[in-house]
Amino acid sequence: MSEFLTIGEPIALFASTDEDQSLADSQNFRKFLAGAEVNVTVGVSRLGHTTEYLTQLGNDPFGDFIKKELHDNDIGTDYIEQVDDYWTAFQLKDKVSKGDPSIYYFRKGSAAAHFEKDVLDKVDFSDVKIAHLSGIFPAISEQAFESFEYLIKLLREHQIQTVFDPNLRPQLWSSTEKMVQTINNLAKEAEIILPGVGEGEILVGSRDLETIADFYLNQSDVTKTVIIKDGPSGAFVKQKNGESYFVDGFKVDHVIDTVGAGDGFALGLETGLLEGLSLKEAVRRGNAIGALAVQAPGDNDGYPDREQLEKFLKEN
Repeated sequence: MSEFLTIGEPIALFASTDEDQSLADSQNFRKFLAGAEVNVTVGVSRLGHTTEYLTQLGNDPFGDFIKKELHDNDIGTDYIEQVDDYWTAFQLKDKVSKGDPSIYYFRKGSAAAHFEKDVLDKVDFSDVKIAHLSGIFPAISEQAFESFEYLIKLLREHQIQTVFDPNLRPQLWSSTEKMVQTINNLAKEAEIILPGVGEGEILVGSRDLETIADFYLNQSDVTKTVIIKDGPSGAFVKQKNGESYFVDGFKVDHVIDTVGAGDGFALGLETGLLEGLSLKEAVRRGNAIGALAVQAPGDNDGYPDREQLEKFLKEN
């Protein structure tokens, strides 16, 4: 019985520990559990909420590693199968002293890309309150896209609140036009949408916060709230009723790795909503966890437990 659910592709990440060395020249790596949706789920579980993660893994060492990591993070794996026919995805990431690191995926034709949508008919939705949806899973294959659409249909039937993070990965799409069209169509099915300001420029053609928010609020009767992540500055919120405001971010003195900050924001927002916080307070929690995330090396290493979160909020 889980209050939070997501579908995605968990990845074995090999992150270089050789700072400012190209991946070709790097000799030393650390292995992490990664993947946008799994990052969110790790953080939600760390704050004490029950979770269920939907995916498919290969029957290989990376699949075994991921299954163990999910168990160790108290993430529900009731519907995860390991299959012999397809491999588990992995990725490489370099270490940089400033800016965003380079990331290379090895995921084409993976086990998750062959996820069977019939699995979704077995899922118990009775206790699920929030579903986190990302634009990555529908990009990895046509089969994954069909499963994603079917999951949206089931979530709507069960009247479960949906949060959609575009999470653009241009390298997974055949063209930018296809990515923009598909992501914007999927966004129509979500009650809350979480684009970054840079994503807004690609998806809507503008970096103006009001323009991005209005596009998504006006294109669908389902969408009630748009929250635009504006990096360290914070987040802009606009709702269907016309209410809008900006929630300031938190100052960070030393950024180690920016990957996982957006996922940290999503998990902060979603756990806040699960706990009955006001939308503004939930967004503030999202900003806080995003700030904590950039101060740690792994994609989800910086996500706090309850005590760490309360300490950070109290001190800031």
